[in-house]
Amino acid sequence: MQYDVIIIGSGPGGYVAAIRCAQLGLNTAIIEKYNTFGGTCLNVGCIPSKALLDSSEHYHNAAHNFAVHGIGLKDLKVDMKQMIARKDDVVKQNTSGIEFLFKKNKITSFIGVGSFIDKNTVKVSKADGKEETISGKNVIIATGSKPVHLPFLPIDKKRIITSTEALNLKEVPKHLIVIGGGVIGLELGSVYARLGSKVSVVEFASSIIPTMDAGLGKELQRVLKKTLGFEFYLSHKVTGAETKGKKVVVYADSPKGEKVILEGDYSIVSVGRVAYTDNLGLDKIGISLEERGRKIPVNERLETSVAGVYAIGDVIKGAMLAHKAEDEGVLVAEQIAGQKPHINYNLIPGVVYTWPEVASVGQTEEQLKESGKKYKTGSFPFKASGRAKASGDTDGFIKVLADADTDEVLGVHMIGPRAADMIAEAVIAMEYRASAEDIARTCHAHPTFTEALKEAAMAATANRAIHM
Repeated sequence: MQYDVIIIGSGPGGYVAAIRCAQLGLNTAIIEKYNTFGGTCLNVGCIPSKALLDSSEHYHNAAHNFAVHGIGLKDLKVDMKQMIARKDDVVKQNTSGIEFLFKKNKITSFIGVGSFIDKNTVKVSKADGKEETISGKNVIIATGSKPVHLPFLPIDKKRIITSTEALNLKEVPKHLIVIGGGVIGLELGSVYARLGSKVSVVEFASSIIPTMDAGLGKELQRVLKKTLGFEFYLSHKVTGAETKGKKVVVYADSPKGEKVILEGDYSIVSVGRVAYTDNLGLDKIGISLEERGRKIPVNERLETSVAGVYAIGDVIKGAMLAHKAEDEGVLVAEQIAGQKPHINYNLIPGVVYTWPEVASVGQTEEQLKESGKKYKTGSFPFKASGRAKASGDTDGFIKVLADADTDEVLGVHMIGPRAADMIAEAVIAMEYRASAEDIARTCHAHPTFTEALKEAAMAATANRAIHM
């Protein structure tokens, strides 16, 4: 069978690319090595982690915040078996939904490992040892990423675990040691801290979420320590970890060179992810990896050095984010169909789904200072928001960075209630090159959390925030 497009990998980038290709009239096939579609995101990443985050937030609110609302509860307890079962059901709904969409759009799916024979021929190796060969005019590589494994941190998947195992624990840890203060570690740490775990975060950098605006990391660290009891070991270098029965021992060096030993019953290793390019047969079609042999090089059209072979998502440069992969999948599909789409990589938002949520788009204040760009800033705290006071979510702030001369918005950074949803307003504004005054003069419903963005924009425009 000759296809117009073959896609290897059915994660957010791959399945979105397949659907868009089919919508554009292209005969499309997709290859997935696992028995369910959706990749890391739907199966062991974005979706299941958010399901557990929501469940744990309900419990935490019931245990700590309901009384002030006049709601009394007795004998509150955590049912881990039911919590995990609900998470699994959420995953099943989403993966089944992808299967439905493939059938609806007449996309042919293959279960097995896809690898190149030549640039237009892909072999599908199935679990039972059988093989099948398919041909396509174009091939899109969308194989995603996997957790980084470090040689001095042996992962046994029982006590020293990755994010995948952390989604299926049968008990609430007494002491959870999180190695890595990035998005994944903080989100999963939040899940178990809300359920009663002591959580210690060991981070090599001097701040948590170090790639985001520095003010966000400082505020998130303060809130997690205050509300959930997180302990932070920043600027600490982990040198090893071992399991001793039902205990985990993590060894680290402090900034002063002192030896630090932490004992817990579980440890999550969340030090990043690496592109998954194993067994693709890239050498057979002449593709060499870049960035220390990890990433597939592409041009501005996301086409590799081999004509007709594209790569998207975590296997290429840029942020490892599901929504980036989705947009790249659409871009490649539309280019193959003869259209001329574009992506503004400066406007890919980043989100941390802790509570309060953290979200960011555009340039950080540190980046603007480093570049010498003249800018102005305005911020507004949620403690001054009427809606935040009503809901009891007064931690955090929104910061708007604008060009000092033109007033164009250069970056928006927020930590607070529903920041993950509110950041979309900033992305749209920046996509149309709005000024801070444009946002400030746009009517926002009252009382809403988004009024804080308006107030921050007003603060950046001649320091004229009303409620501060």
